[in-house]
Amino acid sequence: MRYPKPLLEKNDQVVKWLIGIVSVVVFVVVASLPKIHLGVELPFNPHIFAKFNAVINSTVSILLVVAYILVRQKKYEAHKKVMLAAIVLSVLFLVSYITHHLFAGETKFGGEGTARTIYLVLLISHIILAAVILPIILFTAYQSLTGEYAKHKKWARYTFPLWLYVSITGVIVYLLISPYYV
Repeated sequence: MRYPKPLLEKNDQVVKWLIGIVSVVVFVVVASLPKIHLGVELPFNPHIFAKFNAVINSTVSILLVVAYILVRQKKYEAHKKVMLAAIVLSVLFLVSYITHHLFAGETKFGGEGTARTIYLVLLISHIILAAVILPIILFTAYQSLTGEYAKHKKWARYTFPLWLYVSITGVIVYLLISPYYV
């Protein structure tokens, strides 16, 4: 068999609603984080979550590249497994990201001049694309899981570079802001 067997029955109306609801809820929660700080003292430095997030984002970046190579080699079953791993890690990232911000609060970038400009350009582009990419990832995955491989391939051409950019810039933003964690 050339392509993996579909794992899900096609149900576009329900899935579109689910993807929309999940995307809006995640966006609202993440957008609300700057206003919420639990103020609970943890027995460890809460910035460990940020480091963990950078490791996850690095791993997702590697998995995306590996998945791209696998699909180019027509190793579709391996590609599917690697992509599912990237999605699971991304969900874990989201939970850890929210946890970090709830316990650590906001950190202001302390750099100036060119460093600040680079940081802000990366941060703003990362935030915008992170908000946009979630429903695109979910819809692209859905197309594959229902066996709509032609549509999946068409959408993946956009999903892959955007998701890769978001995961890489997440690591870079962490490296730039981490010296300013208190």
